[in-house]
Amino acid sequence: MIRKHLPPYVETRRGRKGQTYHYFRRKPGKPVRMHAEPGTPEFATEYALLLSGRPPPPPGRSFKGLVRSYRESSRWAPLAPRTKADYAKVLDFIVERLGDLPADKMRRVDVVRLRDANADTPRFATYAVQVLRILFEHAKDIGWRDDNPATGVSGVKGNTAERQPWPADAIAAYRAAADGKALLVFELLHGTGQRIGDVLRMRWDHLADGGIWVRQGKTKARLWVPLTPALAAVLADTPRDGLTIVTAHHGRPMSYRGAHQIVMAVRRQIDAEAYDLHGLRYSAASELAAAGCTDEQIQAITGHTTTAMVRRYAGAARQLVRAKEAQERRK
Repeated sequence: MIRKHLPPYVETRRGRKGQTYHYFRRKPGKPVRMHAEPGTPEFATEYALLLSGRPPPPPGRSFKGLVRSYRESSRWAPLAPRTKADYAKVLDFIVERLGDLPADKMRRVDVVRLRDANADTPRFATYAVQVLRILFEHAKDIGWRDDNPATGVSGVKGNTAERQPWPADAIAAYRAAADGKALLVFELLHGTGQRIGDVLRMRWDHLADGGIWVRQGKTKARLWVPLTPALAAVLADTPRDGLTIVTAHHGRPMSYRGAHQIVMAVRRQIDAEAYDLHGLRYSAASELAAAGCTDEQIQAITGHTTTAMVRRYAGAARQLVRAKEAQERRK
């Protein structure tokens, strides 16, 4: 092995046919093959990543290599499991469609074309642009690009109806028709105003002082949310057959799919398929707004990180209250 003119921990090995290969090795770790030539900016980037304990980008600058590198990076590791699952759908699509194409050559116009080619599914097209934006930020991190061609590219405005909070009659109908775990999931969502992933992670030992402690998977915020009377009553009747409050068979935590299925069965029964699980988060914010709560008070329950999002959730309820007050004054 040859070390001459190489930085610390880098050595050169010769292959059977006389080729030279560069390896990074810091004991007790295993040697890691380096692909760039010493003295180049790419080599400096690889070396810096290896020194920090991160894997170097794969050889070549294809989308397949970029996606693989992103999934091994510090950007990917801390993401919540549900976020990883959502991103993975787009990343798999990118590898399938663009896999062998050079990621460092993609232009803004190409991002727009990819978005428009999927405009018949507005939600996916918009999400694809968002994931590409994240992917190109990683490309900048590893020295593949100096720019992000997805920055500023807007999403697709679809014709789908905006998500609505559950109306009072649908909430009453669900409570009348549901029991057991279908009612438990519903009351946890409606009573706490949290996302379904956070609800399914709630445990019995999180209950304290008439409320429940929540660690939000998306924002990492830690909240204490007081129980509503309806939620407290359901919890009192729920057997503690597992670590989590909502369980499947043999006390195991219930999956998102399982929760969706048991709630959907009741929604179909009461003709409320238009109102989904996340709509109950809207309902909680709307009811708090209608009760006169400030943005900060609503945030204390829902954990929204911006007042803009609170206003999006609570705006319609506040408009209704103010309209009624205004008409009363006309009298």
